[in-house]
Amino acid sequence: MDAQEQKFIAMTQPPVGGIICRLAVPCIISMLVTAFYNMADTFFVGMLHSNAATGAVGVVFSMMAIIQAVGFFFGQGSGNYMSRMLGQKHYQEASTMAANGFFSAIGAGVLICILGQIFLEPLSYLLGSTETILPYTKDYLRIILFGAPWMTASLVLNNQLRFQGSASYAMVGITLGAVLNIALDPLLIFSFNMGVAGAGLATIISQFVSFVVLLIGCSKGSNIHISIRNFKLNGHYIKHIFKGGLPSLARQSIASIATICLNNTARPYGDVVIAAMGVVQRIMQFGASAMIGFGQGFQPFCGFNYGAKLIDRVKKGFWFCVKGSFGFLCLVATLGFIFAPQLVGIFRDDPQVIACGALALRLQCCSFPFQSFIVMSNMMQQVTGRTGPATFMAIARQGIFFIPAVLFLPMAFGVLGIQMAQAVSDLCTLLCAIPLQMYILRSVSREN
Repeated sequence: MDAQEQKFIAMTQPPVGGIICRLAVPCIISMLVTAFYNMADTFFVGMLHSNAATGAVGVVFSMMAIIQAVGFFFGQGSGNYMSRMLGQKHYQEASTMAANGFFSAIGAGVLICILGQIFLEPLSYLLGSTETILPYTKDYLRIILFGAPWMTASLVLNNQLRFQGSASYAMVGITLGAVLNIALDPLLIFSFNMGVAGAGLATIISQFVSFVVLLIGCSKGSNIHISIRNFKLNGHYIKHIFKGGLPSLARQSIASIATICLNNTARPYGDVVIAAMGVVQRIMQFGASAMIGFGQGFQPFCGFNYGAKLIDRVKKGFWFCVKGSFGFLCLVATLGFIFAPQLVGIFRDDPQVIACGALALRLQCCSFPFQSFIVMSNMMQQVTGRTGPATFMAIARQGIFFIPAVLFLPMAFGVLGIQMAQAVSDLCTLLCAIPLQMYILRSVSREN
């Protein structure tokens, strides 16, 4: 029995809960590590005792979200298709898609780098910079853009490894990069006196190391190797990349636009509000990372079993993940609500920033458990090829509901409107997600 056949059996026969947990553990570790080193820049830059510098990290975060959107588009688009092909035992087709996703992402990253450098200052203003934040934003953003090609490619490799059921390889690459970033941040920011530019350089160096390690991981074991000979981008593969990747592109892009809207809405209230909301974004991202990692463990399971027409296993896996993640998010939300001032204070020791951020964090904690059903539904829709519903759900939380909330609530409530916008958006998204996912589950059942 060859390695691919063994992997097929391992994904389609063991008990649902056990296999999902086994797949989820390295994904959860990867997500926690990623969120942790995403927060590292905010933490160390906050030690510069400048609200403008801290605000710049929050502003550039939206550009990093765009880069991540491109990486997830090609990574999820190719990975979803690969998992279904592996479930159907079409191994060469999966190899061709792997090469198409990888090399397309590198090309897109090069384009982002070039255009970003040409339009650096107008881009900085578009992202939400104030006059005082602008110099820090340009220093940080200029360096981040140079890393766009391998940042997008790393996300493709990470997703492809996960969808093959090899998340442990992805975990090693991400963890190594994270440790390096945390070590380089204080060295470059303080020892070399590079300030916020040092944080950017630490990020792209660590991302490059992750890229190299992930690329090596693709050549190990039963993982599909990346080969330029398999690069055959045509209408067939483009269509499937769009079908599988569009929800991720929409989700990440809308998240970036939402952050830009948040920064621009907060700009009249000063650097304190921009800095506070930037810190809260990073904290909430960290809190959600374990839950998302759990869902990422579900995705390859879902793809393999859906491809193999084992629909009952797909549905059991979905409800297992919803229940487990809901309980976890309730615990995290409770702790976040209780210790909100202390959590914000870790990143910025400024009473005004702490007061503003703590209230925003507590409001978001009230709606935080809703994400369990929202995210797991979206992941299942995406893997099973429901592009329309998956894309709608992907843009609902941060786009359809959050952007109007953050633009219009401050007109009535001032800063409180900014602080409560995410919680309002979460509630509205849940009310849409429940009937939509119930329809998807009935639709999937009819395929059995």
